[in-house]
Amino acid sequence: MGYTVAVIGATGNVGREILQTLAERKFPADKVIALASEKSIGQEVSYGEDDILKVQDLNKFDFHGVDIVLSSPGAKVSAVHVPRAAAAGAVVIDNTSQFRMDPDVPLVVPEVNPEAVIGYRKRGIIANPNGATIQMVVALKPLHERFKVRRVVVSTYQSVSGAGKEAMDELFTQTRAIFVNDPVAKSVFPKQIAFNVIPHIDAFMEDGSTKEEWKMTVETKKILDPKIKVAATCVRVPTFIGHALSVNIETEESISAEEARVVLRAAPGVSVVDQQTGDGYVTPVEIAGDNPVFVSRIRDDITVENGLSFWCVADNLRKGAALNAVQIAELLVRDYMVE
Repeated sequence: MGYTVAVIGATGNVGREILQTLAERKFPADKVIALASEKSIGQEVSYGEDDILKVQDLNKFDFHGVDIVLSSPGAKVSAVHVPRAAAAGAVVIDNTSQFRMDPDVPLVVPEVNPEAVIGYRKRGIIANPNGATIQMVVALKPLHERFKVRRVVVSTYQSVSGAGKEAMDELFTQTRAIFVNDPVAKSVFPKQIAFNVIPHIDAFMEDGSTKEEWKMTVETKKILDPKIKVAATCVRVPTFIGHALSVNIETEESISAEEARVVLRAAPGVSVVDQQTGDGYVTPVEIAGDNPVFVSRIRDDITVENGLSFWCVADNLRKGAALNAVQIAELLVRDYMVE
């Protein structure tokens, strides 16, 4: 006997990736239900290579009898339906920002803090972190255990898929418009994204940072260590899939690039590709559809006593969202849920 699983936001980028990942990893589900807004009712979405699911109306769906809900519809929708699903007895893994900083909701990356999953018993909810945060803490965790990270300065290069399908469409249509000399229209992003970079993701806050930058700071502290100081600059770039990070760390213990390579090569979920050649590093276009967090360009930072710099790339729809959520579900059924 397997589990009954519902996917909220099944027609979105992440929802479709969740369905694909569940099938690929042979998650023990007897029944999978695709849910979305009223406008998507009756649409069909793929579950693996052979199965097609018809989308049902989220607003009218009764969650009684559902074991696990994987939710990725946007924070406002999650605020309404995630508590409703949890109250009906489901365990909800939510991919939005709605519950991440709730002290009664665990924020989990399985390679980093799997023990936190048990906190779901308080509210029936587990939060999936921000995509850029996920890939950063996967790389930071082994370094923190060995060298004790105390400060992180990170600049992100985040693909448009992190802003949804409409953002991907906007990059495509703007690029085409430029090539045929048509006017460039903007709707999703505040500035042209094609052939440009935008140092602005999510809303601005009072201190001049953006909400995305704030997320990376507070989520890293909650997941990894509240003592770590994080300074983030988050930038949207004209790539479709894959977030890249330029990360600089300072540690309490002495650290070297060679020691860091050894530690990272042994870390779960990390793939080190680091050679000083033209193809000895990883870029977003190469890793679309891959699961690991790739680390390249590992080098000493000689401007501080114990410093290291590295480049970090991951598929934001996979490890940055869908895969991490499914891995949490796998932890749940393996260690906490009994049929």
